[in-house]
Amino acid sequence: MGYNFFSLLARMKFIRRWGLMRNTMAENISEHSQMVAMLAFSLAVIERDIFGREIDPHRLSSLGIFHDVPEILTGDLPTPIKYFNPELQTAYKDIEASSARKLLSFLPTALQPGFQPLLFPETEFSELELSICKAADKLSAYIKCQEELNAGNREFRKAKKQTLQALQACRLPSVDYFIKHFLPGFELSLDEM
Repeated sequence: MGYNFFSLLARMKFIRRWGLMRNTMAENISEHSQMVAMLAFSLAVIERDIFGREIDPHRLSSLGIFHDVPEILTGDLPTPIKYFNPELQTAYKDIEASSARKLLSFLPTALQPGFQPLLFPETEFSELELSICKAADKLSAYIKCQEELNAGNREFRKAKKQTLQALQACRLPSVDYFIKHFLPGFELSLDEM
């Protein structure tokens, strides 16, 4: 019997993000997940090495790479729709959970426990780890907004502002540190770096 879990993961590159907005550069969930994994790792290193918290950056990078895997079956639902009201938000969480269960079924039974924590992170990851991954997801969105603005696409102005407000509301020292020390670089051209 064949198992299709990994061939489905390979399809992440076909799921487009930012479906409601005009993009100068298309972004898919595979690219986004790689960026979230790098940012989650980096935020965890900052939390550990600058602020002295006990945290494993490698766990965070794994969580980041898998955080949108259920969207392989659901597609990417734009944030304004996903969070339109509590009922829709709850329904979408149920759909994502169903997708995650279906994806697990595409693995041999012996491998399912190894992937279950990444598809159902609230069962395995601490509140701090989940908060860092969510912040990394927001940072990735902010960076995308800045890239679009750098390319002259003003459609991302409001999204950038709202995303920055959400990042500031995270109340994670690593996020504040990243905003202060690293975000300004995303406004620069290569020649300005």
